[in-house]
Amino acid sequence: MSEVRDINRSTERPHAGLGGGLPLLAVLLMVLGGVWAFTHIDLSGAAIGVTLILLIVLTTAGFYSLQPNEGMVITLFGSYVGTDRTTGLRWVLFWYGRRKISLRVRNVTSEMLKVNDKRGNPIEIAANIVWRVGDSAQALFDVDDYVAFVHIQIETALREVTRHYAYDHAEEGEPTLRADAEVVGERLRADLQARTVVAGVCIDEAHLMHLAYAPEIAGAMLRRQQAEAVLAARRTIVAGAVSMVENALQQLGDRGVVTLNEERKAAMVANLLVVLCADREAQPVVNAGMHHS
Repeated sequence: MSEVRDINRSTERPHAGLGGGLPLLAVLLMVLGGVWAFTHIDLSGAAIGVTLILLIVLTTAGFYSLQPNEGMVITLFGSYVGTDRTTGLRWVLFWYGRRKISLRVRNVTSEMLKVNDKRGNPIEIAANIVWRVGDSAQALFDVDDYVAFVHIQIETALREVTRHYAYDHAEEGEPTLRADAEVVGERLRADLQARTVVAGVCIDEAHLMHLAYAPEIAGAMLRRQQAEAVLAARRTIVAGAVSMVENALQQLGDRGVVTLNEERKAAMVANLLVVLCADREAQPVVNAGMHHS
């Protein structure tokens, strides 16, 4: 099936229409000739005048103009002839069909979609796509409406790419939608290019514009992120506390300030860890000794 589609695919080819200068000069000369003919009120003058008017109308029907990054697709009785990309005033014979197409870069932002990521979490996502027509023949003859086709493929590609990535907290080494927007954007661009090549479209850029959890799980995910942040902070505090206790014991032993047996070391380590890892500031306790009655 893919081979048949390749065989039937259109391909743009250049068509060298004529510059409009000479035909415009010819029209001016015919206008002057028509004025001269009608000033001679006789049968031959009238016939020449009518013929010149008909030629003026037919010649004028062949004029068209092109601005930079515009093309004119030229057909002959339904058959594709070629595309003229030369700017300025142009002219072809009046029986050629013509259809102008823009070759300029276009920028479109997709609708915000609600999709599931790789882990099944519902998320909201939107993308910005920069695209242009690369092959005018494919754009006009191989798809029904190339602009609508591109918009539909943007939504399809965005849904397809999103399901391959987690929003965040992916497996070790895997990119995520939140942290690796450039990787996701490049994959989206490549996927969309493959989908729109049949329409002669070139995808220049693709970027994520909006990314968020769906409202129904946003609160739960926020609490999870907060809990994970607290756990990460706790791990840092504990690691620092252990290092400080180890350093304190080593300095006490090296300087001979106090001699501690294993039981007293264990008690000291426990007390220091409680002080260093506690949520509240430590309260000093003064040992005043035992009171005897």
